[in-house]
Formats: sequence, structure tokens, C-alpha cells
Amino acid sequence: MIEVMIIEDDPMVMEINSKFLKRTEGFDLYKSVSNLEDAKKFISIKKPDLILLDVYLPRENGIDFLKWIRSQEMDIDIILITADKSIERIQEAFRYGVIDYLIKPFSFERFKESLIQFKGRYYKFKKDGVIEQKDLDKLISSSNISQNEDDFAKGLNKYTYKSIWDEIEKRNYEDFTAEELAEKLGIARVTVRRYLEHMEKENKVDKLIEYGRIGRPQHKYHKI
Repeated sequence: MIEVMIIEDDPMVMEINSKFLKRTEGFDLYKSVSNLEDAKKFISIKKPDLILLDVYLPRENGIDFLKWIRSQEMDIDIILITADKSIERIQEAFRYGVIDYLIKPFSFERFKESLIQFKGRYYKFKKDGVIEQKDLDKLISSSNISQNEDDFAKGLNKYTYKSIWDEIEKRNYEDFTAEELAEKLGIARVTVRRYLEHMEKENKVDKLIEYGRIGRPQHKYHKI
């Protein structure tokens, strides 16, 4: 399991992030703290693999903590979570090596995409001593889908696309429903259906209609 620390002073936001984390497979909450002093104390006991870091803390600044982590040369990855939308702040965060920047309020879908992207890189780097350029490019782009963002239909997101497609591939050629994928991935059913419709147009999945004795016909899909 990937060990995660949450640094957040708002109890409600901390609870939401903790619940989001619990719903994301492969991650475990090591510690939630509301200030940087406690964060440093627990890091000295055990280093987490990932920190979800707020920027605005009482009398403290998450960016300063990010700089401290880098000055200590700790191999801890950080996702910044903040309401700050300023380009200056975003540029500064990436210059100091954050792996993602989530602007409050954000959806569970976006949160999960960020963690899935991190998990893919984390295990790939842990497993392999060297990596080929093509594999590195996939990890950097966080998608093994050949299309660019502009190639998607309006309103579709490449990270959500990848999450759904990865789950479809796990099922091999077995039939599945949009409802089953939605429940497994924690994504709204209407969203899953929209992506499945797009994949159907790409000839990546095929839709079957099953008529029961009562009620509406059920739509099932399978990978082509």
C-alpha cells in the first residue's frame, strides 16, 4: 500500500480528502495533521510515500514546507491542494517538484485521476532499474492512449478515459455494464456511459442490448 499523509487545517476538507483516499484502491492513510510542526514530527518517525498538502495554513505556508522537504532531500512526493489559482503560485509549486496541483473544490473523479497517475509511476519506478523512452513518455503523459487531448470529443478527459479503459481491459472480453464500471471506479453512471459511447465510436467496445421479461432493456458492453 502507498502510505499517504494529509496536511490540512480545515476539519471538513480533511474528512473529505480522507474519504476520497479511502475510496481509491492501493492507498493507505498514514496520518492526518493540521499544522506543519506535527507533520515534521511524524515524518521524522516514518516517511510517507505521498503528501496531500494544503497551502494556506494558520500562520504557515505549505509552499515553505514543500521547500523544506526539498532542502532535506527527502524522497517524498507531494500533491498540492489549494484554492490558490494564481499562475505565480502554480509555477512555483511545479518548480519545487509537486506532481500535481488540485484547485479546491475538486471532484472525487479528479482526485482519483491524480492518485492513479501517481500510483502508475510509483510502482513502475520501484520495479524497474531502467526505463525506455517510450515507457517514460507514457508515464509522463499519464496516459497510454494514443489520442491527444484535442482528439477527444468535447467534455471528455483523458485521465477519466484511461481509468475506464484500464478497468475494461482487466475484464478482458467479458460482458459488463456501465453501472458495474461506475460502482467499481466511483464515477457517475452517466459519465461512464458517455465515455463508453465514445469508445463505441472508436470501435474499441461493442454494445449489446438484452431484453428481459419486464422493465427496460439492459445495455451490456464488451471489448472488441
